[in-house]
Amino acid sequence: MDGNVIFILKGMKLTVNLYVVTMLFSLPLGILLSLGRVSKNTTLSNMIQVYTWVFRGTPLLLQLFFVYYGLPVVGITLTPFAAASLTFVINYTAYFCEIFRGSILGIDPGQYEAAKVLGMKYWQTMIRIIIPQALITALPPLSNEAISLIKDTSLVSAIGMAEILRNSRELVTRDFSITPFFICAVVYLGLSTIVVIFFKRMEKKVMI
Repeated sequence: MDGNVIFILKGMKLTVNLYVVTMLFSLPLGILLSLGRVSKNTTLSNMIQVYTWVFRGTPLLLQLFFVYYGLPVVGITLTPFAAASLTFVINYTAYFCEIFRGSILGIDPGQYEAAKVLGMKYWQTMIRIIIPQALITALPPLSNEAISLIKDTSLVSAIGMAEILRNSRELVTRDFSITPFFICAVVYLGLSTIVVIFFKRMEKKVMI
């Protein structure tokens, strides 16, 4: 395999690791916060609303800079990967929270009434009836965010992390050739395609 390709693919390990960490933590956190968002506790709901407003309304790159360069000012120093992971998890949790909230609100109110008749408590209703249905309706928007996450991982090059795009840019600068950028594009397209196929299969399974 060409040395340039190998060098670019070395950055894929970082991209995949960051992707997995972000999805692993932000999905369950997003579900948890969405439950608080639709709860009758006004204070909790408002606090979560402010959180999602801030992190969905400001650039992810700015958030990354704040965590990596800003936190050391108050004595909190993180490694580049830890800073990137924390930033991405917090950011994507906000998006997933709103996706799940919309899915939960889209459930027929009759479902709640039926659960109440069966003697189920609120949290039992949410866990056994509402959340499983909300997860199904949330799949299409979740798929879009999952694809966006792959592309957003390129932002970590701004704090010196050697991911796919940074390695490609180094080769372009060194060799005065744009070929590495084409290779980079193919890698990102490949990763995105895998995510698309995964979610399409998930949608087919739940629709059966």
